[in-house]
Amino acid sequence: MSEEKLYAVKNDEGEWLDQDRLWGPGTWATPDKDEREKVAKCYGGHVVTLIEEPEKVVLSKEQAEIVKDAHDYIWPAKHITERCGNSIGLEELLMNAYVNGYTVAKEKKYKVRVPETQTSYYYKGSDGHVHASDTSGGLDNEFSDYELQQYGLDGERFTKEEVTDDEV
Repeated sequence: MSEEKLYAVKNDEGEWLDQDRLWGPGTWATPDKDEREKVAKCYGGHVVTLIEEPEKVVLSKEQAEIVKDAHDYIWPAKHITERCGNSIGLEELLMNAYVNGYTVAKEKKYKVRVPETQTSYYYKGSDGHVHASDTSGGLDNEFSDYELQQYGLDGERFTKEEVTDDEV
């Protein structure tokens, strides 16, 4: 976000003064506040500072839940602080998200190749266990980081391929 401010002239009816000195929907903004003050005095308006909208913070699903819940509390900052523990920088990140808005990062998913094979992949069976198959059609074979740990597929011997949006 740029630190330079821009100034424009607006009247009491909500119209902006443009570069042709006409009131309307468009505006003429400059970084010279003194110049805008003179124009506002001459044309009967007031100076407005234009600022850039801050970028939204990217959060994990868990972090977003903390910020979302904070909106329901009397003291949102206290709610956020109590959930940050000793994580350096997390409180500031969540407070920025509370103030400026946030988006939730898309969770990475992986396909995991069965060791010692070229074509077999693991998939999650309906029985709650992981199985191997040479086919991938219709199988639930995408694993999150959490699921990799849960099913013991996060070791060095496993080849993980990140799934991208363009894969069908």
